[in-house]
Formats: sequence, structure tokens, C-alpha cells
Amino acid sequence: MASNSSDRSDRSDKPMDQKVLRRLAQNREAARKSRLRKKAYVQQLESSKLKLASLEQELQKARQQGIFISSSGDQTHAMSGNGAMTFDLEYSRWQEEQNKQINELRTAVNAHASDSDLRLIVDGIMAHYDEIFRLKGIAAKADVFHILSGMWKTPAERCFLWLGGFRSSELLKLLVNQLEPLTEQQMMGLSNLQQSSQQAEDALSQGMEALQQSLAETLAGSLGPSGSSGNVANYMGQMAMAMGKLGTLENFLRQADNLRQQTLHQMQRILTIRQAARALLAIHDYFSRLRALSSLWLARPRE
Repeated sequence: MASNSSDRSDRSDKPMDQKVLRRLAQNREAARKSRLRKKAYVQQLESSKLKLASLEQELQKARQQGIFISSSGDQTHAMSGNGAMTFDLEYSRWQEEQNKQINELRTAVNAHASDSDLRLIVDGIMAHYDEIFRLKGIAAKADVFHILSGMWKTPAERCFLWLGGFRSSELLKLLVNQLEPLTEQQMMGLSNLQQSSQQAEDALSQGMEALQQSLAETLAGSLGPSGSSGNVANYMGQMAMAMGKLGTLENFLRQADNLRQQTLHQMQRILTIRQAARALLAIHDYFSRLRALSSLWLARPRE
């Protein structure tokens, strides 16, 4: 009787032992997986920490190189804004002074002033043109886009803008009819000046087109397969390259202004002093009419 009871106890203990063993095995497996997850989590934290440190280094380099990236896509540096505002004020003063000089010149021409008197006024106006080119060069260092886009000009003037100013070749075409009679030598001199100006303008325009194409390819090359910006290091490298290419804009603007400045001075050397005076009056009147046209357009009745 006792033997039968012992056998039943042994049989009932075996299933319990198996359950305990199975539960222990499950606990060990769960603990192992927990350790693996914890290890993976720690590794992920370490990796994220390294990536963050790398990103901070890249951003620090970018700041040192003058690169500022905004999530809004349009962040204007304070110095650029101040530079543009300063130039706008300087240009306004320059224009006021030019109006005074032109009025003085017009009075002298109408009064048939002597050549020596006209020369003093003409030389003063030419020096005044030199001053605006100097001011533009300073402003371009602070905000080349402001000068290049002609935001300091009226809307009508901006329609005819080329690299931050007028096209010398087009201006010469307009002046020829205003300066007759011209000698054969003067006609040839102005024609050669117009052609050389046109060639220089074409070369600068082609250079700008090449820059725009190169810049577009650089920016497109920084995109990942899905249109994302790829990894941080590659993105920052591409942006640094793009910034370097944008830096050449100032050089294009400077060359265009040098062309305009040289054309004005060469024109003066070709013409007599009275013809130069008439040319300066014609140039001023042309741009004054453009500004007047812009004002009339903005003030037109709207239905």
C-alpha cells in the first residue's frame, strides 16, 4: 500500500519538475535577450554620441568658413542686411549729388560755357561715377546678391539690368544718335568700343551661365537616391563647394563694373568736351526716364 502511494508521488513530481525547468529556461532566455537588447541600446547610444560629436565638428567648421544653414531655407546674416541698407542710403545720396551736377552741367551747356568750364564739370561727374563703382565694390563684399539683383534700383531699371548695372554696349548704341555730328575717326572709335564692350559682356555672360550650371550640378550631386541630403559629412562638403563657387559672383560683378567704368572713360577720351557733356546729359536723362516710367507703372490705375 505504501509502495503504491510512493509511485504516485514520484509520477506527480515529474511533470512539476519539467514545468519548473521549462520556466527556468524561459527566464534564462528572456534574461539573455534583455542583456542583448541592453547591449544594443548602449551601442546605439555610443554611435549616436559619436555622430553628434561629428556633426558638431562639421557645423563648427562650417561656421568658421562662413556657412550658415537655416531650416527655413533663407537666413540672412545681419552684416549682409546692414551692408545692403548702408549702400541703399549711400546710393540715394549719390543720386542727389548727381542730380545737382547734371543740373549744373545742363545750365553750362545751355549758356555756351567755355570748354575749360565744361571740363571741370564733366571731370567732376566722371569722378562721381567712379565713386558709385567704388561703393558698389564695398557693398558687394557684404551682400553680393543685393547688388547683383539690383534691389537698389527701380523695377523698370531692373528689367534692363545686366550683372548689377547697365550694358555698356547698349548704352553706346543709344548715344551715337545723340552725339552727331561725329568725325569718321570718332565713329570708328565708338564702333570699336561698342564691339569690344559687346565681346566682354558676352564673355562674362557665358561665365555666369557656366557658374550657374556648375552650381546646379553641385547641389544636385548632394542629393541621395531618395532625394534626401545623404550623410552629414557629404552634405556639408557639397555645401562648402557650392559656397566656394558662389564666392566667384563678386568677381563677376567687379569685372562688369570695371567694364562699365572703363567704357565711360574711353568714351570721354574719344569725344570732344562738348560731346562728352551731351553724352553725360543723355545718359542721365535715359535713366531718369526709366525711373519715371517705373513710378508711372506703379501708380497706374488698377481695375
